[in-house]
Amino acid sequence: MTVEIALDGKVALISGASSGLGAQFARTLARAGAKVVLASRRIERLKDLRAEIEAEGGSAHVIKLDVTDPASIAACVAHAETEAGPIDILVNNSGVSTTQRLVDVKPEDYDFMMGTNTRGAFFLAQDVAKRMIARARGAEARGEPARPARIINIASVAGLRVLPQIGVYCMSKAAVVQMTKAQALEWGRFNINVNAICPGYIDTEINHTHWQTEQGQKLMHMLPRKRVGKPEDLDGLILLLAHDSAGFVNGAIIAVDDGLSVS
Repeated sequence: MTVEIALDGKVALISGASSGLGAQFARTLARAGAKVVLASRRIERLKDLRAEIEAEGGSAHVIKLDVTDPASIAACVAHAETEAGPIDILVNNSGVSTTQRLVDVKPEDYDFMMGTNTRGAFFLAQDVAKRMIARARGAEARGEPARPARIINIASVAGLRVLPQIGVYCMSKAAVVQMTKAQALEWGRFNINVNAICPGYIDTEINHTHWQTEQGQKLMHMLPRKRVGKPEDLDGLILLLAHDSAGFVNGAIIAVDDGLSVS
């Protein structure tokens, strides 16, 4: 028996899609048949990713997005639905971090992380959800079932346990965990499932050289299986949470960290 997760006919908006996990989420959803909308501040990187996806036979659109700017969020979501159609799946992935002790955190550092990771994630989800809710109410008025909708917030294992020298980042991602639960509770009646993925240490282009350093190797050998993950290690979960078959999964906070959060 073959089990295949197909997302044909679905429109997925991925924020922070210009690199790392966001780019991998976009590739994975596009390969499953979704029409993907790539959003971030780095437009040229998005165009390269679009070309890659289209070369594989997928469908992708590029839209500039700064989640710290409410006007940019509104314009991005409106443009996405004009270009690609009603959004079925939001992968709420934009995130930033700094490495510093709490006593060294300046107000601008705090605002930098909270503004993107918490405030930006909240208002992007809110804007998309308003449209999903309006469609659900329209379907209800016609006596039809609401089309399944999915919001997948990308939190972090740092939102589940405190990690050294990234305390404010931990705080911001812990807020995303609670935000996910609140959204799932309030929006579930509109057939919107909201879940969070909490990745552990993942080797991406941003941190790749760190894992080759003495400090990086020391950290790696402190992990449960003395290894870090790869972006594709999240492929199966993102596909599951995006698919209609996951209709009973709502408000889940799922760690993908090779056992770090229980060690």
